[in-house]
Amino acid sequence: MTTEYNTLYNGNMALEDGRARLNEEYRDDYWNILPVERLDFEEDAMLPGQSKNETFSRSEEKAVKAIQKHSMNIKGKEKNPKMDEAYLLLGKSRYFDQRFVPALEAFNYILYKYALSDKINVARVWREKTNMRLDNDELAIENLKRLLRLEKLDRQELADATSTLAQAYLNIKVVDTAITYLEVAAESTTKNEERGRYLFIKGQLYNTLGYKDSANITFDRVIDMHRKIPRDYYIGAYVEKAKNFDYETGDKLAFAETLSMLEEDRENRPYLGRIYHQVGEYYLATNNDSLGVAYYNKSLRTERSDKELNARNYKILGDFYFDNAEYKSAGAYYDSTLTNLKVDSKPYRTIKRERDNLVDVIYYEEISKVDDSIIHLVNLTETDRLAYFESYTDTLKIQAELEFERQEAEARAQDMLSSNNGFNVDTKASAFQSRDEAAKNANTFYFYNSTTLAYGKNEFMKIWGDRKNEDNWRWSNMNFSASTGPIGVSAAEGLDLTADIFQPQFYLDQIPTEQKVIDSIVKERNYAYFQLGVIYKEKFSDYELSKSKLQALLESNPEERLIVPAKYNLYKDYELLGQHGEAEIVKKDIITNHSDSRYAEILSNPNQGLAEDINSPETIYKMVHDKFDAQQFQDVITLCDKNIRDFEGDDIVAKFALLKATAMGRLYGFETYRSSLNEVATSCPNLPEGQRAEELIRDVLPRMADSSFEDDESGKRFRVIFQFANASDEEIDAFEERLNAQIKKLQYYSFTTSKDVYSPTTTFVVVHGVDHLVIAEGFDGLFKKKDKNRITKPYFVISSNNYQVIQIHKNLDSYLSQNKS
Repeated sequence: MTTEYNTLYNGNMALEDGRARLNEEYRDDYWNILPVERLDFEEDAMLPGQSKNETFSRSEEKAVKAIQKHSMNIKGKEKNPKMDEAYLLLGKSRYFDQRFVPALEAFNYILYKYALSDKINVARVWREKTNMRLDNDELAIENLKRLLRLEKLDRQELADATSTLAQAYLNIKVVDTAITYLEVAAESTTKNEERGRYLFIKGQLYNTLGYKDSANITFDRVIDMHRKIPRDYYIGAYVEKAKNFDYETGDKLAFAETLSMLEEDRENRPYLGRIYHQVGEYYLATNNDSLGVAYYNKSLRTERSDKELNARNYKILGDFYFDNAEYKSAGAYYDSTLTNLKVDSKPYRTIKRERDNLVDVIYYEEISKVDDSIIHLVNLTETDRLAYFESYTDTLKIQAELEFERQEAEARAQDMLSSNNGFNVDTKASAFQSRDEAAKNANTFYFYNSTTLAYGKNEFMKIWGDRKNEDNWRWSNMNFSASTGPIGVSAAEGLDLTADIFQPQFYLDQIPTEQKVIDSIVKERNYAYFQLGVIYKEKFSDYELSKSKLQALLESNPEERLIVPAKYNLYKDYELLGQHGEAEIVKKDIITNHSDSRYAEILSNPNQGLAEDINSPETIYKMVHDKFDAQQFQDVITLCDKNIRDFEGDDIVAKFALLKATAMGRLYGFETYRSSLNEVATSCPNLPEGQRAEELIRDVLPRMADSSFEDDESGKRFRVIFQFANASDEEIDAFEERLNAQIKKLQYYSFTTSKDVYSPTTTFVVVHGVDHLVIAEGFDGLFKKKDKNRITKPYFVISSNNYQVIQIHKNLDSYLSQNKS
């Protein structure tokens, strides 16, 4: 009796409290198949004695207490009939505390020790639930099927066994069998909440198999349970049915009425985010784009906690604007999508790649938009310009007057609130207020009492700020403070309509008039058009938009270097759009009027592989890179500049840019290298070369930044340097040949030599393989003094680490002056 009504009672109460807390904290992911059991499994390791939940620790303590203090094991036989329940409580407590191996031990003990217990089937089911948590799904299936075959279970035991079996089949991806057992579980359970969950999962599984009719019938069964089940399942069933709606054959009017009913039902307010999302889907599917966008935004304003829903809303809106070529808006929505996704997840990486592809198009679209507006104003007559800006400034004046009146009204209202505030009322008058008047005010309705009304308004303003009278006014993003207006009008400073900003001449004076400035704007706009044409074709496959940009470019008298690449890309657009007649015209134009270009050669010999073409970008790049390997850095820089111009629009340009940056760093030092890498990273951020430049700036340059020298005596390897200034290659090569001949005569040393470029005018001949500073400093003493070919040219000695510093920072003079001092 003590075991049942004291220890086990308290333990079971603690267990139920813990399960209730788990259910409150658990959030179902309705975008995926729900698990049969509401338990959020965490893989965090725990130390012995630790617990995830205090209530489960308490229930376990009660179970252990019942076993230790009330067990009556006499001659190997348990005399206390409540011990099986104690071990069952022990196993459940450990299970919900996610300590599955100890839980399995407790359940196995019941099966071993209490074979005649009335809780034996319950223990068997819980053992298999534990086996599933330990990824032993096949074992759980085998044992549960044996249980169903050999034992006669009551309704709830049957429901628990079949639901567990269904989850095991789901774990091994056998969906159709899982559906069968879920139906048995739903029919057997005595708990409406469980029945609703099992049926909802069954409907989801039908959807995964593509059986929409069966899924809808199942979801109707969930809906028919209405208030018998949690509202989550009820709304979820409607949403899942809405996803299955057939927009070609379904009754759209009835469907719209159902969605409207869900939206207007006050009980559904906590679920409006999901409902608005589905209404938005309906309007987009029925080509009511503006309403669809409005409802997706309403869903975003309503729902805050469901990051998956927010991510889907932002993604859909981003795709909508992307498909309508509004790439700047699409980029903003993709940014918001990323904030609601798990970093480095597959969806995150996919959206990140799409967003990165928009960087260039947003940049060049903004340039073209601004430059087009300036060019348009430049081309207007003086009369048209004046009329345009007169209209513009008239609009500004109207806006300024309205804003000024609004701010004045707010200021008057604030003054009234302050003067009527109960704290500012004359205390003497209040003290001698007549009793009748006080009683009258006390019995006056709040909104008819000017003092209390003013006080209430003032308190609201202090707590909430200036809020508009609209739905969801308490949300943080609905906090509207007093605006200074679009043109900075302030009630405190007054309204001056004679300010420059309201005068047309202020804007007329800003229109460029110098032809040099206008030409640079046109040049910048044309380059933006070219880049947009290539980006739309290569990255977004938007051939119509690419064609329009390239056509506009060719009609605006572009630079010579852009004409042929633009025509070739336009030719490709025509081909991809199936406009073969126009493509043939452009092709003949390139071959006839630009016969010496590589594009003409490509079009004339379409079957010849570009990799084998001596004029192909890849071949030319390899040739330039060979010069880099030969330390012909000045030639590399010159050739890179030339090829960047010649191959404008090709991805190979980024390779030449990065190679040029490296060559400039080798020739001119650290600061030049850093600025060149920055230029590559900003000019082509979406290409591998731009990303490589960004990686070098972030990870490599900080390690190269230190230009200080170490003490040569602490070095472990040294180099002997022969310096040549403004010397010919023949002179340097002849000296290196003599040096190598002398080194070969040395019997005990393994020296090697190299020719290293230091600067545009200075080259080093370097001796490597010197292990000791004394040997390096006495290098000339290693050779016989009577040898006629003996090396007599002056040299200096430097440690390998210091040599690396002078090559990176080009600070040889600092090193030499430091050594002399």
